[in-house]
Amino acid sequence: MTIKITRKIKGYNVKRPDGGAAEASAAAPTEPQAEVIQMHERLERPGVLVGATYKIKSPLFEHALYVTINDIVLNAGTPHESRRPFEIFINSKNMDHFQWIVALTRIMSAVFRKGGDVTFLVEELKAVFDPRGGYFKPGGTYMPSIVAELGLIVEQHLKSIGMIKDSEISEAQRALINEKRAAYEATLKAPGAAHDVGAGEAGGYPAGATLCPKCNTSAVVLMDGCATCLACGYSKCG
Repeated sequence: MTIKITRKIKGYNVKRPDGGAAEASAAAPTEPQAEVIQMHERLERPGVLVGATYKIKSPLFEHALYVTINDIVLNAGTPHESRRPFEIFINSKNMDHFQWIVALTRIMSAVFRKGGDVTFLVEELKAVFDPRGGYFKPGGTYMPSIVAELGLIVEQHLKSIGMIKDSEISEAQRALINEKRAAYEATLKAPGAAHDVGAGEAGGYPAGATLCPKCNTSAVVLMDGCATCLACGYSKCG
């Protein structure tokens, strides 16, 4: 028997073997979703990119290095908007290391454009050591090589665009560090103390402070029989 349907179907019933019917509603029409653009190597380079330029002034080089990292904005104007690194350039008056600088920037740019998790570059670059020895930046932070400082710049840039979450110490930890530092400086200023806080020390840390294995800052002092870093709170005693 043929039944002609003259009205729009808004729902349906499923007949059960026991004679009952299970009601079900027709699926509501879904709104079309915007296509989310992900970073991949086939993505065309737009005519204009946003970015930032960082300066590296190392005692190993006579002239400064200027590192420019350009980002591409994906899904602009949508809730999925994000910035991803697209290319990197290094410029300097010093041409002694021109070949490896060009090679490094081309390889890093290719990794950026391929997409995925590019944060591994930070640890790989920061783990490069100069056989001639490293140097200290203003503030007492030790850099094992110029490539390691380049990795630090890439890390800072990825943090600024939200690809790396900055794990800053809490206010309670910072208050504890300041308390320990004040107590240590008080012992140095006490009558009969053999040392005093070096006002001219980079970063304002006490004279004789050693290098911290966690933050690479010369801020480790001996407190209560335990080596403690006054910069990041690292303690050898845990």
